Amino acid sequence: VQLQASGGGLVQTGDSLRLSCAASGRTFSRYNMGWFRQAPGKEREFVAAISWSGGSTYYADSVKGRFTISRDNAKLTMYLQMNSLKPEDTAVYYCAVDSTRAAVTVHVYRYDYWGQGTKVTVSS
Repeated sequence: VQLQASGGGLVQTGDSLRLSCAASGRTFSRYNMGWFRQAPGKEREFVAAISWSGGSTYYADSVKGRFTISRDNAKLTMYLQMNSLKPEDTAVYYCAVDSTRAAVTVHVYRYDYWGQGTKVTVSS
């Protein structure tokens, strides 16, 4: 599986962005996926995850109610709609695949395929 994240940019506090993660490979629809982010000097952290069918979603407390994860298996694409952005959302955002086909997880180490990251900067 190859992943390509896009949609990042420079926005102001309160603005919205939609990140996309385009995948290659026919097995895309079999795997749970997630979004993670890494701010300068910090560890990579969980943002949101979605089951293979899209029927289950999970969010970090810091983004709950503001971000929405979704996927379109026909288009081999996952999305992260980010609303009401805050300066603390500034980070490089990564999409990832968990190919183990186990239950959806928030743990970074369970994800074994990663996109290259897209940078989001929120100015105050």
